[in-house]
Amino acid sequence: MGWKDAAEPVLTRMPAVARPEGHVPFRRKLTWTGGILVLYFFLTNVTLFGLDAGSANDLFGQFRSILAGQQGSVLQLGIGPIVTASIVLQLLGGADLLGLDTNDPRDQILYQGLQKLLVVVMIVLTGLPMVFAGGFLPADTQVAQSLGIGVGGVKTLIFAQIAVGGVLILFMDEIVSKWGVGSGVGLFIIAGVSQQLVGGLFSWQGLGGASGFFPTWLGIITGAVQLPSSPTDLASTLVLGQGQLLALLTTVLIFGIVVYAESVRVEIPLSHARVKGARGRFPVKLIYASVLPMILVRALQANIQFLGRILDSQWAGMPAWLGQYTQGTVTGGLFYYLAPIQSRADWMWFLGLTSADPLDIMIRVAIDLIFMIVGGAIFAVFWVETSGMGPDATARQIQNSGMQIPGFRRNPQVIEKVMERYIPQVTVIGGALVGLLAVMANMLGTIGAVSGTGLLLTVSITYKLYEEIAEEQLMEMHPMMRNMFGSE
Repeated sequence: MGWKDAAEPVLTRMPAVARPEGHVPFRRKLTWTGGILVLYFFLTNVTLFGLDAGSANDLFGQFRSILAGQQGSVLQLGIGPIVTASIVLQLLGGADLLGLDTNDPRDQILYQGLQKLLVVVMIVLTGLPMVFAGGFLPADTQVAQSLGIGVGGVKTLIFAQIAVGGVLILFMDEIVSKWGVGSGVGLFIIAGVSQQLVGGLFSWQGLGGASGFFPTWLGIITGAVQLPSSPTDLASTLVLGQGQLLALLTTVLIFGIVVYAESVRVEIPLSHARVKGARGRFPVKLIYASVLPMILVRALQANIQFLGRILDSQWAGMPAWLGQYTQGTVTGGLFYYLAPIQSRADWMWFLGLTSADPLDIMIRVAIDLIFMIVGGAIFAVFWVETSGMGPDATARQIQNSGMQIPGFRRNPQVIEKVMERYIPQVTVIGGALVGLLAVMANMLGTIGAVSGTGLLLTVSITYKLYEEIAEEQLMEMHPMMRNMFGSE
């Protein structure tokens, strides 16, 4: 008996959101998507009962914009367990250790059940250390005394709440994927990053201490914000400091580069085998695998840093070569070199923004670049193969839609060979490019202290969401197109 036969009774009984029967009207899809978004914002504002918020410490830190969720809320874990489970499945699938054929309906059910089971396991493996190991989510002693269950009992309640939140966000993602527009994971990232971005532009704390870009410049123009008299200090304040001119420039550049990269494509001509004159094009975009594989790379880095924080809190004699921490911040050792560059303060030693050794900084930047570029390319390849975007799956999709490539025989193997000329190469180049952009955006900083990767993800996901909405509207106006593209 293979592992599939042994696990099938469990995996096929995992709870799932029922798929819609037939076509879901576009307005209903928007309703489901909007409803889940409202529920997400509501849950991020539901604080954990029994938590001593004043002593809590966010383990994810600046990875929060990528992993979504909210510190100290029911959605403490965000999409972290979903992404970590995806990493495990991508690696196992890439090494062909699972033996699952995603084109087989039985294996598809097993794959989805295994993914959900892994998400539950990751919720437990991530939540338990947060609550019980390092004191990152400390229990409120007053609540423990009033309930008479002790600190351990309150910690159990906190863990139960974040576990329920992790399961909720899993099914919220599934609802959006089946009944809404786009994916829940992408929607939650857009929601979190957009919140930070709007705050970074418009947050108002009074003209004298405004943190938002526009209120700050209003204060500068009206004279409410005092500027240094030295030309050097003035330039530094306007470009790198309160003025945030470099952050604004980086934000605008990321928007422009991503939108431009999304429009760069190789278009393969198609013609309908039965309908004379019916022609189309299959676009192989530069960012063919989308930027979602970048979530996997950053989540892998977040899990590495998470492990370092846990080891630091539990291992009093941790070797210095492995990691050195000062008030929860890594300052040396292997975990320091593996920590991604998150802002200008991590590497601009020549402007006095950090006291770290220049050689250590350059090694850290080099490792971050290699990790993101190579990891982006590898995970992009895995993503294309497991999500049905590879040459073989694309060839079958074109064949089933009744289309063919002019000048070639109408045969899936022939179409697959044509696709192999473009898809693998473009996938690797696009994945590496996204990784490079993410590191550069982090190094230069963005408005609202949004991580470069988070901003990159938001722009690309929003662009794809726009394309999906346009496609849905087109199919709503012309129902016959749903049959042509296999949407029904």
